[in-house]
Amino acid sequence: MARSPKTAAPRVASGAAKLAQTQALEHAVALLRDGVLDPAERLLRDVLRKWPGHADALHFLGIARHKQGQSDEGIALIRQCLALRPELVGAWSNLGNVLTEAQRFDEAKDAFREALEQHPTFVSPMSNLATILRREGDHAESERWCRRAVEIEPEFAQAWYNLSLTLLEQGKVDEGLTANSRAIVLWPKHLQARNAVPRALVHLGRLDEAAQLYRDWLATDPDNPVILHHLAACSGGTVPERASDDYVERTFDAFAATFDANLSALGYRAPQLVADLLTRLLPPPARQFDVLDLGCGTGLCGPLVREWSRTLSGCDLSSGMLEKADRRRVYDDLQHAELVAYLLEHPGSQDALVCADTLCYFGELGPAMAAAHGTLRPGGLFVFTVEALGDGGEAPYHLQPHGRYAHRRAHVAASLAAASLNTEALEPVELRMEAGKPVAGWLVAARRP
Repeated sequence: MARSPKTAAPRVASGAAKLAQTQALEHAVALLRDGVLDPAERLLRDVLRKWPGHADALHFLGIARHKQGQSDEGIALIRQCLALRPELVGAWSNLGNVLTEAQRFDEAKDAFREALEQHPTFVSPMSNLATILRREGDHAESERWCRRAVEIEPEFAQAWYNLSLTLLEQGKVDEGLTANSRAIVLWPKHLQARNAVPRALVHLGRLDEAAQLYRDWLATDPDNPVILHHLAACSGGTVPERASDDYVERTFDAFAATFDANLSALGYRAPQLVADLLTRLLPPPARQFDVLDLGCGTGLCGPLVREWSRTLSGCDLSSGMLEKADRRRVYDDLQHAELVAYLLEHPGSQDALVCADTLCYFGELGPAMAAAHGTLRPGGLFVFTVEALGDGGEAPYHLQPHGRYAHRRAHVAASLAAASLNTEALEPVELRMEAGKPVAGWLVAARRP
């Protein structure tokens, strides 16, 4: 929820009724902040039954419904609140946050601007508006809002991080690194924000500077798996055969809240590519197969494959991502597990496996292919994507500076053959955009004989 100036108390009866109302709201908000969503929802609905049209209850119920996966209802509830109390700037800011997560960016910008119209020194919507503008390529306006935020609140770390990114993306590297240094002092352990700056340097091709930032970070946090992985990726150090479980879990837990919105901005296509290939290779959907989504993340594949699924299961190392997947209400079972381990524990259980952009965190593909063979029933289908490594050179895979692995076509084909899986498709595709360029990949289908 937004950092907000205090809002006026709701107009309710005085005395005991007002006290009961205040206590119920405070309890509901505490539950909401702790992620205890269903009891929070029930309590807020109870407030609205007793005090219909209570603006704050509508506001927080809207946030609860969004967190429960019902974003359209949540947005409508917050708008009801604002129709009653348009001066509630915290509600405008939270409306912008919910709209951003729902990928309704133009509406989100309008909500943030309304919050700032009413409260011109409210720094949270400034920073969030600047983030959208940066992702849309309006760097000058993004920089203006970031500078305004840190002028008002010099210790607002998120705005310093946002400022550093918009400066780097404009090629103002020295100024960007200065802003990043300020952010680190204020917010030294915020994984996602701190990692964004060296990753931006990687996209600019400034690998030595990115590696130095990781070395500086490692000096204060020597066992951090995220730093170790990215330092190896951008410095050419010792490369592991796959990303560690700790790296994957910490990275995607930190990324879960903004994952869908970020990928939408990059034109992310992997789940749809997987579903399109299933359409070509499977009979028409009739809820006839047991399907497993490997590394399911926030569940982007789930709605696309549900109609083929008698049962639809998912596994992922990130509990934060699984929480988002659960809100989609399309999976029958979700498990916090590493995908190879999960496959080995469920032999002969699945008719189809799907895996969109998860095997890019594996270098050596052999163990995953062998485990997939064991989990598939005879005739079962495995559809997945990996990033593509161009022809030339002898290495079967390469850990790229941004931290994901790319694979040669020959390695993918050889790994499938070694696992006794018959290749039915191995096609070049574009998975998404990154740093203004398409990311090349392989779209693969293999079948157990």
